[in-house]
Amino acid sequence: MKGKRIFVTGGASGLGRALAERYARAGWRACIGDVNEERGTETVAALRVLSGDGHFLRCDVTREADLQAAADWLEREWGGVDVVVNNAGVAIGGGITEVPISDWEWIVDVNLLGVARGCRVFTPLLRRGGGGHLVNVASLAGLVHMPQMSAYNATKAAVVALSETLYLELAGDGIGVSVVCPAFFRTNLTESLRAGNPEVDALTRRLVNQAKRGADEIAEIVYRGVERGEFRILTDPEGRVAWRLKRLAPFSVYARLMARTAQRFMGGSGGKRPGG
Repeated sequence: MKGKRIFVTGGASGLGRALAERYARAGWRACIGDVNEERGTETVAALRVLSGDGHFLRCDVTREADLQAAADWLEREWGGVDVVVNNAGVAIGGGITEVPISDWEWIVDVNLLGVARGCRVFTPLLRRGGGGHLVNVASLAGLVHMPQMSAYNATKAAVVALSETLYLELAGDGIGVSVVCPAFFRTNLTESLRAGNPEVDALTRRLVNQAKRGADEIAEIVYRGVERGEFRILTDPEGRVAWRLKRLAPFSVYARLMARTAQRFMGGSGGKRPGG
């Protein structure tokens, strides 16, 4: 693993930083892209302590030119890249009538198109290098869809679909693909949170801030999963159970259980279907 190279979007904080630091501890050179230059500088200082190398590039994933500039820098300065983590993301909560289309456009541009841009830009570089690995950070919400989160769920489900497509499409190029699907974990995602009502805002912040796992724990699971070449990296036992239930149980059974779970978390605002 010594001398390998990784690029992480949204790498100045949260899971992105935790992943960059985990790889740096393994001897990788880590380059992070982020819109927050102050945090980026702080993170690079930590990376250099861990591995002796690290670099920050200002990178807005809604701008393909920024991602292309990052790919060009990596090819010019480090001779390419081995792993690309499309991690940058934002969050929206609220019912379908509460979230304006402008917020839908914002989250699609970051969570879905940001990942698509990263895959599109870095695939040629990985091909020129003889292969590598794309890691797309989705969410358990991309597999199991709770109410009051339609915009977030939709973008993360699309990232799962994109990743599955690319897993098959790029196999002949020696490019592996993994999609990461964590449940709630302690991170700074709520800094970007837009919520359609105060109850959803408060609930989301509580679920994130009081989660059992932190970003470093999730990063360790992701690191191990990518090493093993796993496609779908589910980081939580509860998430694996929910995903299996959805696949194997009749939808009516699954929907009733999800409705009860939503009511327990949301105090009745999750929506109960007749007979549920």
